[in-house]
Amino acid sequence: MTIEKATFGAGCFWAVEAAFRQVKGVLSTSVGYMGGHFPDPCYLDVLSRITGHAEVVQIEYDPQSVSYDDLLAVFWDIHDPTTLNRQGPDRGEQYRSVIFFHNTQQRQAAQQSKAKLQMSRKFDRDIVTEITSAKEYYLATAEHQQYFEKKAKHQSKADNFAQ
Repeated sequence: MTIEKATFGAGCFWAVEAAFRQVKGVLSTSVGYMGGHFPDPCYLDVLSRITGHAEVVQIEYDPQSVSYDDLLAVFWDIHDPTTLNRQGPDRGEQYRSVIFFHNTQQRQAAQQSKAKLQMSRKFDRDIVTEITSAKEYYLATAEHQQYFEKKAKHQSKADNFAQ
């Protein structure tokens, strides 16, 4: 089996990761930071806006089960690519809309997908999503990985205890 990587930033990485974990053909996900200038950042470094990193989800997927174009469709669907350095209430460059490509085919697919979406006029404003080469990836700590799943498990245990 061939395994490929894809890396996307679309706001808070917790929700982005949760969305991609639902996609058939996605083998694994992790959250972390990419695209900055500060070596080995931690969550508080990135949150303080001194590192230049984006919160990202790195995906390992089976291209025989899900295409990169399919992953791009999920990416465009789960956030607003017209807001600069912001998603919902989250503000700052760490929440920017960005596609980090890992090879020439991904770069071309991302550029074509962005152009097609812009021409569709689905959005009233221009798409501001960056498309740039993948940089060094810094894995976030364990507490941030699969955050929503962990939170749901803890919540259901608390609910069971309360009954």
